[in-house]
Amino acid sequence: MDVFAAARAWLADDPDPQTRAELDSVLTAAESGDARAVADLQDRFQGMLEFGTAGLRGALGAGPHRMNRVVVRRAAAGLTAYLQESLGRSDVSVVIGFDARHNSDVFARDTAGVVVAAGGRAVVLPRPLPTPVLAFAIRHLGCDAGVMVTASHNPPQDNGYKVYLGDGSQIVSPTDSQIAAAIERFPTAASVRIADDGWQTLGDDLTDAYVEAVASVVPADAPRDVNIVHTSLHGVGHDTVQEAFHRAGFPAPRGVPSQADPDPEFPTVSFPNPEEPGAIDAALDLARTTKPDLVIANDPDADRCAVAVDDPGSGWRMLRGDEVGALLGHEVIARLSAGDTPPDSVLACSIVSSQVLGAMAAAAGLRHEETLTGFKWISRVPGLAYGYEEALGYCVAPDLVRDKDGISAALLIAAMAARLKASGRTLLDVLDDIARDHGVHATDAFSVRVEDLSLIGRIMERLRSQMPTTLAGQAINRTDDLALGDGGLPPTEGMRWYLADGSRIIARPSGTEPKLKVYLEAVVEVGEDLTAARLEARRRLAAVRSAMGQLTAI
Repeated sequence: MDVFAAARAWLADDPDPQTRAELDSVLTAAESGDARAVADLQDRFQGMLEFGTAGLRGALGAGPHRMNRVVVRRAAAGLTAYLQESLGRSDVSVVIGFDARHNSDVFARDTAGVVVAAGGRAVVLPRPLPTPVLAFAIRHLGCDAGVMVTASHNPPQDNGYKVYLGDGSQIVSPTDSQIAAAIERFPTAASVRIADDGWQTLGDDLTDAYVEAVASVVPADAPRDVNIVHTSLHGVGHDTVQEAFHRAGFPAPRGVPSQADPDPEFPTVSFPNPEEPGAIDAALDLARTTKPDLVIANDPDADRCAVAVDDPGSGWRMLRGDEVGALLGHEVIARLSAGDTPPDSVLACSIVSSQVLGAMAAAAGLRHEETLTGFKWISRVPGLAYGYEEALGYCVAPDLVRDKDGISAALLIAAMAARLKASGRTLLDVLDDIARDHGVHATDAFSVRVEDLSLIGRIMERLRSQMPTTLAGQAINRTDDLALGDGGLPPTEGMRWYLADGSRIIARPSGTEPKLKVYLEAVVEVGEDLTAARLEARRRLAAVRSAMGQLTAI
């Protein structure tokens, strides 16, 4: 490919003066012999940003391998064409939401213009709002699809395009490839018709309906005395969280002032993901001075929920995603057990999440299912009553939002903490109860970040061909090659190993970031001494982590 010719063709097609100016500057430098500019140009034109089950996600900028108005218009045209052909009518309806990242509002308007020009109906959320509000809106409004312009917890230079179908769930295969094929029929921005107006912009009624709905996860007679510090990490969750807690009857959470307002630069955090070290330090600092009952953090689009507690043994600490998953599962199981449990009620989690939810479900006589990673799979489990994934994603009200929802999860964990507080107990006490009943399920994870994506394939091949028969002093009793569908799930890239002592290891490429992720779990039965069981679980995790770190080293 002549990258210079491709860049000049892009310049002629690009409707955005900002990205045209950016590309013109890079092209001029490259043509003058600047090696760094040539490499930049080659990266921008190495191919199209791939449309998959996560929709689109990538760095902002000019070129087909970036997020920009050309790429978004083509995606919107392909999605609309797919909907019209699969539904057999032209008047398809698409609801569009957007966060506060750079160009999110622009991409949302372009999407609406493309849908309208193609004969469809476009409905746009009134302002930057959380992803769960968009997921709720699809079914609430009866739309055929939804688009959320967000890159969730990615760095500030990124943006993304998340697609849902009319049932309120994210797309899965083969829908992604069918939409991708439709996108190919629109090779340029000029090939896409776009309207300047004609879409509907919603008012606050939609947000009010969402808040009213999720507030119902808190029982009318539940205690409300709970004090919370909350951070939205410069995202769009602050106002909606405040409204939801007010509607549910809780005291207003104390926001972290420096992080409450949306800011696409995320200036106080190095990486706007509650899982990343240091991300919720400002909230924990505020907690140490104000002494709340809980700290709750949402990621920038508020579909994830992190929880921190004041541990008498170590001070304020963030609970692992699996710990919160077990707590919310415990609450849902208690509610199901207290009422008329639908016979098909299912608790579900992804394969990389802890096995503790399965143990809890079995003890309660409920069905449990493991799915592939991601809520696009969890949300599709028939009879789902509760689903979670260890990456801080929780679906506590699938009848309202068929996706992870950090706001309804925050309400449910707050209700649980308030009820426990009224009886002199805490969330940590419930985690102790779960461990005594089902064993200590200690989890850990680490990532191997790469700049060259081919390195991930090499590491996976090494794990397939050179894995030893023992690991950390334990025999490997079972090996599942997830790419072959081992374990009964649809094929996906990854490997899973079970050790003789009950430990489990999973290695898989991330679906949204350039990294290999390794998930570890140690399961230890509790005898008379819970502390000793936890220490043994930590020892096993440390040993396995060290061994896997060596095996996955670049």
